[in-house]
Amino acid sequence: MADLIKNIDKAEVLDFAGLVTYQDGQVVSRTLAQNNALSLTLFAFPIGEGISAHTVPADALVQVLDGEALVTIDGEKFTVGAGQAIVMPQGKPHALDAEKPFKMLLVVVKAPQQTLGAL
Repeated sequence: MADLIKNIDKAEVLDFAGLVTYQDGQVVSRTLAQNNALSLTLFAFPIGEGISAHTVPADALVQVLDGEALVTIDGEKFTVGAGQAIVMPQGKPHALDAEKPFKMLLVVVKAPQQTLGAL
């Protein structure tokens, strides 16, 4: 049986912010789970880095673990600090910018896919 959650210890208390480190000029990521239904990824953004505006066919929850993120959703800007979260709705353009360094857990939830047997 394949691991559903990977790249982290199981049955242990974890400090998610400590599992990714800041690196100048580079966004660092660690994938924890990825399948047809969802993905879980930890990110560390040093100052000046970001993800340009894009859309996806899934809802995405950003949980800021450290620092402060500037999140733009459909043209509206939000400052999200450590301990706070925001949902970026599917189909709406969104972007993330590190005016200050920040770490986050990104949870992407996709619509269930029908199988041929269910049609």
